[in-house]
Amino acid sequence: MLASKAQPDPGKDPATDDDTGKLSRLAVRMSNFSERWFPEAFVFALIALVVVTVSALGIGASPATVTREFGDGFWDLIPFAMQMAFVAIGGYVVATAPVARALIVRIASLPASGPGAVALIASVSTVSALFNWGFSLIFSGLLAREVARRDELKVDYRAAGAAAFMGMGSVWALGLSSSAAQLQANPDSIPSGLMPITGVIPFRDTIFLWQSLLVAAVLIVVVVTVAYFSAPRGRQVRSARDLGVDLETGEEQLPPRSRPGDWLEYSPLLTILVVAMGGGWAVQTFADGDPIVAISGLNTYNLLFLMLGMLLHWKPRSFLTAVGKAVPSTSGVLIQFPIYAAIAAVMTRATNASGNSVADYITQAFTSLSSVVPFALVVAVYSAVLGLFIPSGGGKWLIEAPYVMDSANETESNLGWTVQVYNVAETLPNLINPFWMLPLLGILSLRARHLIGFTFLQLLFIGPVALVLLTVFSYTLGYTPPVVP
Repeated sequence: MLASKAQPDPGKDPATDDDTGKLSRLAVRMSNFSERWFPEAFVFALIALVVVTVSALGIGASPATVTREFGDGFWDLIPFAMQMAFVAIGGYVVATAPVARALIVRIASLPASGPGAVALIASVSTVSALFNWGFSLIFSGLLAREVARRDELKVDYRAAGAAAFMGMGSVWALGLSSSAAQLQANPDSIPSGLMPITGVIPFRDTIFLWQSLLVAAVLIVVVVTVAYFSAPRGRQVRSARDLGVDLETGEEQLPPRSRPGDWLEYSPLLTILVVAMGGGWAVQTFADGDPIVAISGLNTYNLLFLMLGMLLHWKPRSFLTAVGKAVPSTSGVLIQFPIYAAIAAVMTRATNASGNSVADYITQAFTSLSSVVPFALVVAVYSAVLGLFIPSGGGKWLIEAPYVMDSANETESNLGWTVQVYNVAETLPNLINPFWMLPLLGILSLRARHLIGFTFLQLLFIGPVALVLLTVFSYTLGYTPPVVP
């Protein structure tokens, strides 16, 4: 029967399965290699710090200078790190609210076939990622689990899980929670050494450029199309049950109130009052100025998501429980951003006797290379390769921005578009580096190797498309000097 044919042979290597195409076999082998040999992202951050330190000493900076800049710069990003942690917390809280769960059940009832379900999950993942990457990961993962419960669809659970990750692997950095765009739009978040190079770049010059919106739309179409046609069919399908995943585990319910002191925790009274205050503040903020400038502020953005999450959870105890579950997903941000800040400080401020830093020498190399290769293409390829080792949009931007944006000034390339080139390119390595998959894998009860075969296949399609669009559109925008407040 079909059900028995769908059972995988435990003694057979999936990479040699006759039902698997050549590209899929390559993807499985690559995902197995990645899972076996890639260390934790924190290790890569430490390696990057060592490389930068050795480079600074190599150009003639003194050990005293290097160590001083390391310590002075270590805490430069604490406000930004906390802001990015709250992006993840806010997204998680909203995605796990009871109203969101009801919406997930409704959406899961829509598809009529397995490939259609995978395409729908990819659509939800990519569109929602434009608003909040944390919400996209959690909501799409829960949607994949709900869809997989429909046995009649014969959904491949691996493909569904990979589709749930596609927002994080394609367009999230082109949306409102973009780390680089948010940092450049917030004067208080921009390190002092970076401000003269980039100035403040509002959203209208980054994520709201028509070129950026068009790139996002094209990538979403490509992702959904590939998700549909690459979804396994027939006896190639591996269901959640085939993979040993129990989907019948019910949602954790809020425990009943057991003592008089619990009353306020289970009452919506405080929620209503606090959300009303937040709503009043938001109305004044958006009425007093440019809405685009208002939403560009990470504090505004995070407050709106937290108020929405509090409202949707209704009871303070439910909200607090969701926050507690979200906090572990922020550990990478909290521990790695100080390392990235130290790297940026050593690169830009540890100078030799000639007054040059490591960033200055890299800037010269970028400028020279850009005389023969389009600057946007140089930035895109470099950022994508570096992203394999430093999977952090905001942290990696602080490392790259000093020399990338200095090179943009030297070559008179549009600064806002350079940010967007970086944004698109830095998401691509997410498709083969499993770091940002971790919250999703916990929801799906899968391992990275189950998804990376499908996400790698997506990379083969969206990578070339992205590079072409980024390069072509770079010629449609002129240069404007940095605007320093």
